[in-house]
Amino acid sequence: MTLPTPSAPAPALATTLPRREYWFGLPAMRTSVRSARDTVRDRLRAWQVPGDTCCDAVLLVSELTTNAVLHTDSGHVLCGLTLTGDARRLRIELHDDGSTPVRPPEDHAGPGEENGRGLFLVQQLADRWGSACSTRAEGKVVWAELTVCP
Repeated sequence: MTLPTPSAPAPALATTLPRREYWFGLPAMRTSVRSARDTVRDRLRAWQVPGDTCCDAVLLVSELTTNAVLHTDSGHVLCGLTLTGDARRLRIELHDDGSTPVRPPEDHAGPGEENGRGLFLVQQLADRWGSACSTRAEGKVVWAELTVCP
């Protein structure tokens, strides 16, 4: 008995990759910043995100994690990565229990200052970024989005 072969092509949705997500938690400690960078770099390489976008994402995660661990009221932070199905947009989220909203920097740090450049870097690197009430923690989420460059 011979089985019939399908004559119609598969629907377009069947060839579309689903969006990819990855979540990980870390203690709200300065030493977690390196772990966040390493984890994000490894995940984005596994997803085959191009080098320039991967480097920008690692820097964004570093700055957002540093900001979160220095200013949160909680003992942990939650980091999320979402890559759209067409692999053109990457969203980075940092959730914590802090209640202070994060706003764009008003002043730039001076050459002799050690702090105050993190959110300026986020503002310069990300296509879009912001802060809102978290749906995954008791406090807020700070997020940034990048266009994935081929």
